[in-house]
Amino acid sequence: MEISWLDPEHPDQIDLAEAVAVREAVRAADLPERPVTTTSRLLTQLRYGWDADPPRMAVARPEPGAPAIGVLQVHMPRWDNTHLGHVWVGIDPAHRRRGWGRALFEAGVETVRAAGRRVLLSTAPEGGAGAEFLAAMGLTLVFREAYRRLDLTTMDREKCEAAREEAWQRAQDYRLIRMPAPSPEELLPAVATITNAINDAPTGELEIEDELYTVDRIRAYERTQLRDHRLYHLLAVTRDGEEPAGHTVVVVDRERPWYGDQHDTSVARAHRGRRLGLLLKAEMLRWLAEEEPQLRIIDTSNAADNHHMIAINERLGYRLIRYEQDWQRSLT
Repeated sequence: MEISWLDPEHPDQIDLAEAVAVREAVRAADLPERPVTTTSRLLTQLRYGWDADPPRMAVARPEPGAPAIGVLQVHMPRWDNTHLGHVWVGIDPAHRRRGWGRALFEAGVETVRAAGRRVLLSTAPEGGAGAEFLAAMGLTLVFREAYRRLDLTTMDREKCEAAREEAWQRAQDYRLIRMPAPSPEELLPAVATITNAINDAPTGELEIEDELYTVDRIRAYERTQLRDHRLYHLLAVTRDGEEPAGHTVVVVDRERPWYGDQHDTSVARAHRGRRLGLLLKAEMLRWLAEEEPQLRIIDTSNAADNHHMIAINERLGYRLIRYEQDWQRSLT
């Protein structure tokens, strides 16, 4: 097998095109509800990742000069959790069950081990061949994530409005700020503070540390997301504006403007029990209806046992579309 790593700044155009083709074949077979793979989005991922912490990516060929049959992605976090390495392998469905996936995955594991990381992670849709493969590679299932979708063309807007009004009755000590993007410098410390509240979310048996959100990381996240998206950010603060209480973020794909993705929704522990999570998400839907009338769907995900946030999502009309699994293995 020939493995060719992509240069983020000047990728070989054949390698890049074949990486897109393989990933699209994998998406169509394993996650058909996800948006179609595009070259520009893959390039952004390769160069910047989620928050200026990009993965490495390679294409695999059975022999030099042959068409690519697989893609390897290796991510080793740098902001936090520097003991982890995440390996993902995608094999074109036409070339599966011939040993290529195992060989490519092992190459990824060696890359992680060589970097001194001690815990290996990978992800696969529940109920598919990917989960069986990861079990065969010696990983253990440690976390389930539920993905839900809101269809804005059929949602019950009256029900959503009733939920918003109910939430305001419990949240009269707060006000919401429609944040510009990127965030103003003076509000970045508040944004960083409230973003760290995500660490209260369930993590199953994942051997992970708290994620660390600093002002620099928030800047990096916003810059990265704004390359391919329009970013909508609602911040809840106490009525006097002295304390951040919660926030929610949704991005709308510039290239596929019918598609939105829910990012973080968090409420600080001291401010829970006042319907702020429901209020933030309902007010976000009102804002998006004003600014993005072409938007048709929004996807979100939560730990499968995050019952509180799941109840909010389902009340607003989100419906389950799949589960994904995180698998883990020690490298020591």
